[in-house]
Amino acid sequence: MVTSRWTAAPARASSPRRRGAVLERAILDATLEQLGTVGWNGLTMEGVASGAQTGKAAVYRRWPSKEALVADALRAGLPRLDAVPDLGSVREDLMALCRDARDAMFSRPGFALRSIIHECDPIQAERFHTLIIEGVVEPTVKLLHEVVTRGIERGEVRSDAANGYVFDAIPAMMMYRSKMCGCEWNDRELDEMIDRLMLPLLRPDMP
Repeated sequence: MVTSRWTAAPARASSPRRRGAVLERAILDATLEQLGTVGWNGLTMEGVASGAQTGKAAVYRRWPSKEALVADALRAGLPRLDAVPDLGSVREDLMALCRDARDAMFSRPGFALRSIIHECDPIQAERFHTLIIEGVVEPTVKLLHEVVTRGIERGEVRSDAANGYVFDAIPAMMMYRSKMCGCEWNDRELDEMIDRLMLPLLRPDMP
């Protein structure tokens, strides 16, 4: 049987063309995915476009630089640490907060943010300083202040514990051990940090 060379080829399935907010969301998601897999140094506008299944021109029309694109992706994607429940004790409140912080650290935006912190040179990192402070550091410190203040009011925590050194202890420890020791902060490790570091640090002086 002879097949005509003019026989029509099967039609390719095509996805509907995305525009506006739908396309922008796809580009921002692809940016976070790229940061989490290839890191800051490996991320390219071409790679993001490919991941979002769009053209490079669509990315450049909205974001003139890699830095601008990454900043918007982080703003859109970073988990919000808005509240910590009052569970009746400073230990349980700290555990709840630390679980939320752990989940944020190991989320896709969390991996993306750490790739920036670890790989950017000082000049590049400066561009993200305000975003990191306002999006991560200040919300975490605010919630730690709330937990410690409640503990002071209950008599569980010494009265002078609401200070910057105490508030830095948990974020600094979690970032350091994650980077240097590969710690993934399972619940047992969070328990140990709170019981061996934070509770002795917060405990009121005994008469």
